[in-house]
Amino acid sequence: MSGATYSIKIKASAAKALRKIDARDRSRLIAAIDRLAHERSAGSALKGEFGGLRRLRVGAYRIIYEAVHEELTVLVVRVGHRREVYR
Repeated sequence: MSGATYSIKIKASAAKALRKIDARDRSRLIAAIDRLAHERSAGSALKGEFGGLRRLRVGAYRIIYEAVHEELTVLVVRVGHRREVYR
C-alpha cells in the first residue's frame, strides 16, 4: 500500500483560504498539496484537539490534513498562516 497514489480532496473552507493567499505563496502551497498524493506522512502529527491530523510546513504557512487510508484519500482540512491556522 505504500506505493499507492492517494487522491487529494480540499475542504471548501481550505480552498477559500488558499485563494486569499498571494500568488507566489499559493503556488508553493499547491505544489506541496500535490506532493501529499505520494508522501502522505510528510510533516508531523498534531496533538490535542487536532489529534489525528498532520501538518505540513510551507514557509510561514501550514497545511493541516488527514490521510484517510480506507479511501486512499488525503483530505486538506485547513490552509493558513502559522499564527492563525490553529485557531
